[in-house]
Amino acid sequence: MSATNRSKLITKLHTALKKSYSIPPASPSRPLLEHALYACLLEDCPSELADEGLAKLEQDYFDWNEVRVTTVTELSDVLSSLPDPGKAALRLKTNLQSIFEEFYSFDLDHLKKENLGKAVAKFEKLPGMTPFVLSYIIQHGLGGHSIPIDYSAMVVMLVTGIASQTEASDGRVPGLERAVPKSKGIEFANLLHQPAVALLMDPSDKTARAMLESVAKGSAANLDEWLVSKKAAKKRVAKRKAEERETAKQEAEAAAIAEAEVKAPTGKKKPVRSAAKATSTTNKPKAAKKSAAPKATAKTDSPVEAEAPKASKTKKSTKKSASKKTADAPAKKKKAATDTADTGTSKTATGKKAANRKLTKRKPR
Repeated sequence: MSATNRSKLITKLHTALKKSYSIPPASPSRPLLEHALYACLLEDCPSELADEGLAKLEQDYFDWNEVRVTTVTELSDVLSSLPDPGKAALRLKTNLQSIFEEFYSFDLDHLKKENLGKAVAKFEKLPGMTPFVLSYIIQHGLGGHSIPIDYSAMVVMLVTGIASQTEASDGRVPGLERAVPKSKGIEFANLLHQPAVALLMDPSDKTARAMLESVAKGSAANLDEWLVSKKAAKKRVAKRKAEERETAKQEAEAAAIAEAEVKAPTGKKKPVRSAAKATSTTNKPKAAKKSAAPKATAKTDSPVEAEAPKASKTKKSTKKSASKKTADAPAKKKKAATDTADTGTSKTATGKKAANRKLTKRKPR
């Protein structure tokens, strides 16, 4: 939209607001800090309820530092009359905390004497500072020209065609301060806030809908379409969150099952041997010894030969194997000699038995 057409629509909106709504009384003079806190309550809320909420905070708490250290839940209970007490309490606490961390004091009136740009820059970098609160501080606390536009007021700008969807998402209406002079800024902001909040609390408000139609034909229909799309978007968001919760639940259950399987006793497991150990030569002689031992035991008849399976494979080749091992391994000479002596003794004993048997046979009866 061109700047000229936008300016004409803004002027037309201002005229329609004057016809449909009364100008509220001027806001009382407050310290700069209280302007910031009041803006936190006024955002998307009727001015009467915001005044009531600020009065409750001043009555129930000793000072603003006590409000700063209070939980959001307790503040929400105190601000229960507001349309969305949770968001208002969170904005209030966050801004109080950031202001204290930045200035180490709740007395901010010295910023009124500073350059407007420097003071605005200090407020802009505070966490939790919304565009509406910042504009309200500039307009009411610092004496600058900035028209506060909250979510509900941006809906009015969107359905009347003053702001596009992209501009509404950014939270700014280009050329608004140029179309509305500074002397009429507070008046325009107060008038715009009334139908915006009324439509937020009751989308079928007749006065507000008639005012929208007087600004641009089809604005009420645009509002209905926007409400339908908003409901659809809420359903999509709720569905996505439900899917994310279900996925997280399944992952947690799978992790719990895996952890239980790891902790559960599964018996002794065989040690896993690496490929290097499986093919090493140090493990092969053990297998050879185990396989050779039963063969030697099966062939040997005497207990002496069973005790020394390495010395001889059969009874006939005992001396040959002993001589070979003596030549190959000098360290085993004593053992080979002992084995040879033992085998000789066994043969001598068997020879005497055979001779006795022969004599016995030849003995006359």
